[in-house]
Amino acid sequence: MADINQKLAALSMSDSAPNGSGEEPSVKKAYVPPHLRGKQNVSTPPGSNGRGAQSKVVNDGTASKPYHGGRNNYENDRGFNNAPRSSGWNVNDEVPGGRPSRPFSSNRGAFFGGSSRREYQKDPSDEFYSRADIKARDPRLETKLYGNQHNSGINFDRYDDIPVEVSGNAAPLPIHSFEDSTMDPLAKSNVKLAGYSNATPVQRYSVAIVTAGRDLMACAQTGSGKTAAFLLPILSQNFSDGATVSDTPTDRRSKILPISLILAPTRELAIQIYEESKKFAYRSWVRPCVAYGGTPISDQLRDLERGCQLLVATPGRLVDLMERGRVSLASIRYLVLDEADRMLDMGFEPQIRQIVQQADMPTDRQTLMFSATFPRNIQMLARDFLHDYVFIAVGRVGSTSENITQNIEMVEDVDKRSVLLDILATDAGIAQESPDPAANLTLVFVETKRGADMLCNFLIDQRFPATAIHGDRTQREREFALQSFRSGRTPVLVATAVAARGLDIPNVTHVVNFDLPSDIDDYVHRIGRTGRAGNIGKATAFFNMEQNRGIVKELVEILQEANQEIPGWLNHCREQADFGSFRSGGGRGRGNRGRGARFGATDYRREQGGNSSSNGHGSRPSGGNNVYNNSYGNNSSSNNNSNGSWF
Repeated sequence: MADINQKLAALSMSDSAPNGSGEEPSVKKAYVPPHLRGKQNVSTPPGSNGRGAQSKVVNDGTASKPYHGGRNNYENDRGFNNAPRSSGWNVNDEVPGGRPSRPFSSNRGAFFGGSSRREYQKDPSDEFYSRADIKARDPRLETKLYGNQHNSGINFDRYDDIPVEVSGNAAPLPIHSFEDSTMDPLAKSNVKLAGYSNATPVQRYSVAIVTAGRDLMACAQTGSGKTAAFLLPILSQNFSDGATVSDTPTDRRSKILPISLILAPTRELAIQIYEESKKFAYRSWVRPCVAYGGTPISDQLRDLERGCQLLVATPGRLVDLMERGRVSLASIRYLVLDEADRMLDMGFEPQIRQIVQQADMPTDRQTLMFSATFPRNIQMLARDFLHDYVFIAVGRVGSTSENITQNIEMVEDVDKRSVLLDILATDAGIAQESPDPAANLTLVFVETKRGADMLCNFLIDQRFPATAIHGDRTQREREFALQSFRSGRTPVLVATAVAARGLDIPNVTHVVNFDLPSDIDDYVHRIGRTGRAGNIGKATAFFNMEQNRGIVKELVEILQEANQEIPGWLNHCREQADFGSFRSGGGRGRGNRGRGARFGATDYRREQGGNSSSNGHGSRPSGGNNVYNNSYGNNSSSNNNSNGSWF
């Protein structure tokens, strides 16, 4: 037995010693505690993640290409913007041992609007220290909400010269500024935090009209601040009125009772309005929520059950929640229909009528309708929803001519891709590798979903970082594409009409109509994605006479109104369209634009009664008198028969 023990000991010593051949001994490595792993004195091969795969080294600039598995790193399948991840989801690298740090969420927390788990205490020097309905400031939440503000463009002050047409019984005069308005002090404070230094015309009129308790139909050009125009006065009134018993968080056995409802046609627009509402509802008892299709309804229900005073929703998802008995509209004080004409164009009229007329919504609510265009048939439908309303139309002349340079190019279908490559190759933000790719974004519009995917793949093959968005993409894919575009990771976005309405994407400097739409209103909305809030923008359209004959007349009129250069060949195309108009009747655009319209719509009540009062609501007050056409600060009366309309 002693001999055996000696042999085993000798064998152990020989195995642990070098074998003289230059190879490492085949002995099991010593156990290394987790907190010592990765140190310099540990013999783990560099770059190893302990799982037999090479991970990306983040500390130096000589990292190798990351692998395609695990949680440690990932690679964009398009080959752009490879980005490292930490050694696990939500792992805080600064915490010893890699303990996961819980992501901060404005929805997590206690009372109503939610906050971080850390409850901050009010500072006695806080201007709202004595108001029990206002919570303490939260620096982390302020950074989250207001950290990346988009500054207004150099032409923002020129909005003062935009003409505004107002009609209605005793229409309130506009405010001069947010600070001078009668809005709640908390609303004014949040406006400052959001970086709103000047009020746009639609905001000046809307704040005054909504504060006065009037219904409103507002027609304003894209990028004019319509979202803040209805959010600010509504939330200000909520702050002043204070919380009610029904505003407390609910449970699964009770119905959600919002007091403000905002309907939007698309999921993207609903999310955008929701994000803006969180900025203006900061520190208040009002908790915004959003509900839209394409995602599990259970997740949205859980969020609603924690309390919802302001609900942003698409019509289809809201009807679903109502039919499930989870949402009641009995407490609604404010109803907003944003992009109302688009909702009806998309076939949402039955759902809207069910929500407004057949549900338990109070009839004494305040109703607001906003859009960039209000065709006459839409206004006729609006009379069923609005009562003694004030109509405002903010002119496009000025903002379009000063901020957006429109170029129309004659391009055949076979040449479109090569011309687009030439445009992108000269783009400063894409071709010259701008230090801030998010500062120069290009939005390309096509007509079909298949065309969007094909063009996106083509651009990627040509080494242009691009992504696409259309109706067949899942909600997660659409949100990821928009976030990638906003951040500049993919500064080219190919989109169908799903992104044409209402979306406010900062820093879009160029809009390309790869396929021109058949409706001139859609063209107006598309080019409105650039030149927003006074910023300078450029719009390029590929024109084909065979395909775009129906809108050539109205396209020329838009260029004339905006003082844009009109190519000679385009005037020739217009003459040809005029010659054949008695047969085709043109496109689906606004028929009487030729009278020199300056606004996106005209109050139909004026057409019914001329210079006299007209009763557009049957037994309701007409609102047809007291019409004035003015620029901000100049409320001079004008003839009821304006210089023309787009009808």
